Amino acid sequence: MKRVFSAALAAAICAAPVAAEDFKWAGTTDPQTMDPHAVNSAPVLGFLNNVYEGLVRRGKDMSIEPALATSWEPIGEGEGWRFYLRDGVTFHDGSTFDAEDVLFSYERASSEVSDTRSWFAPVSEVKMVDAQTIEIYTTAPNPIFPDSIANWMIMDKGWAEANSAARPDKENGNYATLNANGTGAFKVTAREPGLRTELAPHDGWWDEATHNITKAEFTPIQNAATAVAALLSGEVDMINPVPIQDAARLQGQAGVQVIQGIEARVIMLGFAQDAETLKYGADAGKPNPFQDARVREAVAKAVNVDAILKTIMRGNAEPASQLVSPAMRGYSEAHSTRPTFDVDGARALLAEAGYADGFEFGLKCPNNRYLNDEAVCQAVTSMLAKVGITAQLDAMPVQNYWPELRADNFDMYLLGWSPGTFDAEHPIRFLASTPNAEKKLGSWNFGGYSNARIDALLPMIQSEIDDGKRQAMLDESAQILQEETAYVPMYVQPLVWGTRDNISLTQRPDNFFILRWVNVQ
Repeated sequence: MKRVFSAALAAAICAAPVAAEDFKWAGTTDPQTMDPHAVNSAPVLGFLNNVYEGLVRRGKDMSIEPALATSWEPIGEGEGWRFYLRDGVTFHDGSTFDAEDVLFSYERASSEVSDTRSWFAPVSEVKMVDAQTIEIYTTAPNPIFPDSIANWMIMDKGWAEANSAARPDKENGNYATLNANGTGAFKVTAREPGLRTELAPHDGWWDEATHNITKAEFTPIQNAATAVAALLSGEVDMINPVPIQDAARLQGQAGVQVIQGIEARVIMLGFAQDAETLKYGADAGKPNPFQDARVREAVAKAVNVDAILKTIMRGNAEPASQLVSPAMRGYSEAHSTRPTFDVDGARALLAEAGYADGFEFGLKCPNNRYLNDEAVCQAVTSMLAKVGITAQLDAMPVQNYWPELRADNFDMYLLGWSPGTFDAEHPIRFLASTPNAEKKLGSWNFGGYSNARIDALLPMIQSEIDDGKRQAMLDESAQILQEETAYVPMYVQPLVWGTRDNISLTQRPDNFFILRWVNVQ
């Protein structure tokens, strides 16, 4: 199988654009909305990175580079950051971009009803200096702040207000749910949720186009066999992902290629730690065993990750010990060992916690969000049964899954996390901080894990500029999360894309598919 990692792939396919072409691609998950502030999820943000832009963006190697801001600099002694905006930028409808749009987009993206509000937890104030300068003040020195806003997308103030979309509406939707007006390389020309989304190049884009696409069309295809058949027939030019079990067969087919790398996403199990009682299974209503760290550790010991990687992932994934992969900044080398598979040890821990006879609970899982997600949950269910605990598995499409988690309708759940900043601070802020809506913390901490020391460490990690001191705090955080089995990290998800052999593109480890790097030969 062709194994190509992002940096190497980016270097290998920088071919000059050729004659303009149509391009069609398919994925398992349709973006839930066209509103960049309504849903904080990779399918939405990845898709909309083609349509909207931020002050900064990530390049082919994931490094931060200028976008709607041409440059930035710290204000004073760590008071915040000053961004100098790009002149001459227009939105897709022809209106002019300036600092008013940035201020509006901050107020919108950080509002109570926005799913991205937690991104702005460190922000104390945003000031518009003039039409081309914006200042963002932080509550403490924040050296990684520019990295943290790579997916914060800027909307046109006038367009949003004129269309009654001044704030996002995730639940009921509004004009921005189905329509878009960004500054990006592509504009949305047709949107049929669940069926297709059509895009065309933005002729007034400020940057130089290196793609040769005339029209692009995305189709969600949940059935893996249907997606593979569409690629083989030429009905689509790319599918993401390629089913692991089909990768070797596809690689041997004429006219197609398989491109593989390692994603930044860690797949883990989470627990309803703040629930007093179980919600599902025969023991629903009884005291919640997952409040006991010994029970959570027993789960970690009972799950045979090596077997999952060998049989379900076909050797294409890597085991994980932390909430971030070794490729991320701040990964703790001191805590790189994950729990040993130990059935007897798991049973002993359950007995010590008072559950020698086991218990029954509910495991929620998506069936179209991560590679082989339902199969992994089925394997976990079987493994847990061998230590005496019975999981009632409920697998569902991702559009139903997130509302279930946000409504606390689970005892245990599957989650994948890719840090938007490529830094270990990110999952601490979103997954391990005590949920606090006012401070915009713990917004994806569905199980309500809480540790006072983690909460105290986070602001210090965010403001520390000495790498050694900062890493020591990240090491301490990793140790606490491991000792308490806050989550059970299992593996780093692989990237497996399939394309026709006349397609050149860039595969980034965040699994964002960027159309402006595509060429059809």
